[in-house]
Amino acid sequence: MGDKVLLVTGGSRGIGAATARLAAADGWAVAVNYTANSLAADEVVRAIRAAGGQAIAVQADVADEAQVLKMFAHIDAKLGRLTGLVNNAGVVDQAQRVEDMSVARWRRMFDINVIGSMLCAREAVRRMGPRGGGAGGAIVNVSSAAARLGSPGEYVDYAAAKSAIDAFTIGLAKEVAADGIRVNAVRPGLIETEIHASGGRPDRVAALMGQVPMRRGGTPHEVAELIVWLLSDKSPYTTMSLIDVSGGR
Repeated sequence: MGDKVLLVTGGSRGIGAATARLAAADGWAVAVNYTANSLAADEVVRAIRAAGGQAIAVQADVADEAQVLKMFAHIDAKLGRLTGLVNNAGVVDQAQRVEDMSVARWRRMFDINVIGSMLCAREAVRRMGPRGGGAGGAIVNVSSAAARLGSPGEYVDYAAAKSAIDAFTIGLAKEVAADGIRVNAVRPGLIETEIHASGGRPDRVAALMGQVPMRRGGTPHEVAELIVWLLSDKSPYTTMSLIDVSGGR
């Protein structure tokens, strides 16, 4: 059991999978969380182990407190005390105007994107903080450029949820800074991941890249590089930061 133990929620694909692989290469023992797709999570774990790293797959719907508590207990037993958390699990929905959205959609959006992240952060702080016998750690929340763009006509509710993540990052960072816990957020812009297809827009990056000053979409690896830097000892004085990875958008 090493002293660098990381949980990546939504770690089976996209930004989460890229982060899990890169963090493992940087010496972290990684718990790869997934909700339903165990095959994808197992594939990430297999790739990490094949490269000489340490990883396990852990199932939990982050919106379900009982499942989250069970997941953290499993990590405690298998990998040891958590010192890093990447709150990456998130969902979008079909592009819609607010006037056409349902309350059920909003509850799902906030349960997974906001409460799920807060719940995992709470459990992480309980392990990283002095009250729980911890010696500090780092939390990186995956927000979105949508938090400052608003996503009109598409996902205003998603943008609102990510804006909540930004505020949560700022408040938690100030609250736990003296405990040796750093809390930052990254705000990806148009990134080539499967989340667009889940929102019914598999062509979204190609359609919108003209709005990006760099004239292209980003890759999950490009976001993962920043996340792993924020987790590392290379950013010891960086906390409460909201960093855009958006190609200038």
